[in-house]
Amino acid sequence: MNRNLLKNPSGEEQLEFWELTKNGGDQWKVEEMPGVTKYFVASFELCLKKQVIDLLAEGYSGDQLDAQPAVTVKDWYSGRTDCGCTYQMTVCLLDGNQEVIQKFIPDTVTLETNFDDSLWKQVNHTFSDYGRGMRFITFEHGGQDTKFWKGWYGVRVTGSSVTVGLSERREEKGTK
Repeated sequence: MNRNLLKNPSGEEQLEFWELTKNGGDQWKVEEMPGVTKYFVASFELCLKKQVIDLLAEGYSGDQLDAQPAVTVKDWYSGRTDCGCTYQMTVCLLDGNQEVIQKFIPDTVTLETNFDDSLWKQVNHTFSDYGRGMRFITFEHGGQDTKFWKGWYGVRVTGSSVTVGLSERREEKGTK
């Protein structure tokens, strides 16, 4: 099974490993509900957080990456029953200079204040046929509430993942 390249995908380590690219309102927070994994929750102004994955540092070789393995991204998001929110996501495959090769930006989702929109939903996408040269992946997501209530009434996100469809990574070699 391919491993998740995102670190701290559900807030087990608070906001460790995440770069807060937009941290509006009362900022990001980690919450936990009984029987549910921890999750990040956004505030009343736009909150976005991002990770940059260096694939060479993760042990993949340039040859493996130039073979254009499938790159699958997944994210779970949810609203609340008492306040609407928005959810957005941007994932980019980057070359060695961190220039965009291909990107996935689904339409921003607006979740209303009803039971169906408070259930967890998943977005997923698989990149393929993107050409040679991928060396980095950026994963950014977030949102905000739609009523601008003080506190943490924005989108909830958890269980984020980025996997590269290789069954083997290069073995570390001895001295050069």
